[in-house]
Amino acid sequence: MTADRDGVRPLATTFAVKSSNGREGSDPVAQGSVGEAMQVLGAAAREAARGVALASAEAKDQALEAAAAQLRRATAAIVEANKRDLAAAAEAGRPGSFLDRLMLDAGRIDGMAKGLEEIAALPDPVGTAMAEWTRPNGLTIQRVRVPLGVVGIIYESRPNVTADAGALCLKAGNAAILRGGSESHHSARAIHTCLARGLRGAGLPETAIQLVPTTDREAVGLMLKGLGGAIDVIVPRGGKSLVARVQEEARVPVFAHLEGLCHTYVDRSADLEMAKRIVVNAKMRRTGVCGATETLLVDRAAPEGCLAVLVAALIEADCEVRGDGAAQDADSRVKPATEQDWSTEYLDAIISVKVVDGVDGAIAHIQTYGSQHTDAIVADDQATAERFLTRLDSAILLHNASTQFADGGEFGMGAEIGIATGRLHARGPVGVEQLTTFKYVVRGTGQTRP
Repeated sequence: MTADRDGVRPLATTFAVKSSNGREGSDPVAQGSVGEAMQVLGAAAREAARGVALASAEAKDQALEAAAAQLRRATAAIVEANKRDLAAAAEAGRPGSFLDRLMLDAGRIDGMAKGLEEIAALPDPVGTAMAEWTRPNGLTIQRVRVPLGVVGIIYESRPNVTADAGALCLKAGNAAILRGGSESHHSARAIHTCLARGLRGAGLPETAIQLVPTTDREAVGLMLKGLGGAIDVIVPRGGKSLVARVQEEARVPVFAHLEGLCHTYVDRSADLEMAKRIVVNAKMRRTGVCGATETLLVDRAAPEGCLAVLVAALIEADCEVRGDGAAQDADSRVKPATEQDWSTEYLDAIISVKVVDGVDGAIAHIQTYGSQHTDAIVADDQATAERFLTRLDSAILLHNASTQFADGGEFGMGAEIGIATGRLHARGPVGVEQLTTFKYVVRGTGQTRP
């Protein structure tokens, strides 16, 4: 087998697969059906999971640090691969917000590398005692963190998820099967190669992080069925249609959020300058992320001119504003909002604006239209803020801060696979600790039960 340009042999775990519609992958190592290739991936992941579950913290961290170095070394190659994906997306007429999510440059690649280094620097969760107590009969009981096993991640346009998800799974002692979208296929392959080199350099199985070698949708269906028991949990990260399909078809547990319908409420007690900064950042910093504010709610009792200032700031930042009658009265440039706008995740430079009757009106609106992802209040009155934070049950709630902080990296987790809005096991950013479960270890001195 010949070496690649960096003198490293190509991965033995890649496959060329011929799908049911006759399309063929681009790594001609072996030929066969999608089903056959996926079964091989699943079996390899299950075997790798047994190894990485017992791997030392030092070995896992070494792999992540080596992968970070490989990302930086391969920056030019990754950017070149990403250009192919961007060109195809542009030709397909994808919107600018989609292209922004897809785009990689040297800065974003360095950010991925730093994310891997931050994950490596986190404490190893595997084997840590979450709780410990002693029973009257002398039995000592510990609740101990253990890996989930094999995590399947299905994602769309964000190629950086390849690095984040693979690294988080490894740190938590799991094996990962990554299925990126066809729009980021070349970028994901280039990134995955760096992860595999890091694993190899640390003496860990390359199959601990595998990238599905085909863009055929059949692979997704097979993952949702669990690959014959190989996959323990599925994490979808993408648009509403992808997540809905995963939640509907999955035969294994799912960590997911359906959409990021995020709100920012500006209270009558808010500092206007602070509110303006937060609102513009929450919407416009990156419009295509799941933590971007999609609806601005403003207190009807806010000081005169407050609504006009906020609306004008958004429009001047090149955001299209769709509002209710009050918002239209405040600025003639505001377009009329429809009922559908209150439940739309734009993922673009568009926002809906509505005036509400105080904090209770904001809470009622969010409970009606929100997705329990991320919601924020801007208020100086602490009692009002606490009412908002207590009465809403979103996965992330913020006071006097931008909804764009809904990110595992900003939470000090190094990165996250996604934001979970369910109520079981994981909620909010899914980081290293959320990718573990636990077992009970009981130690005795010869006790028997009467």
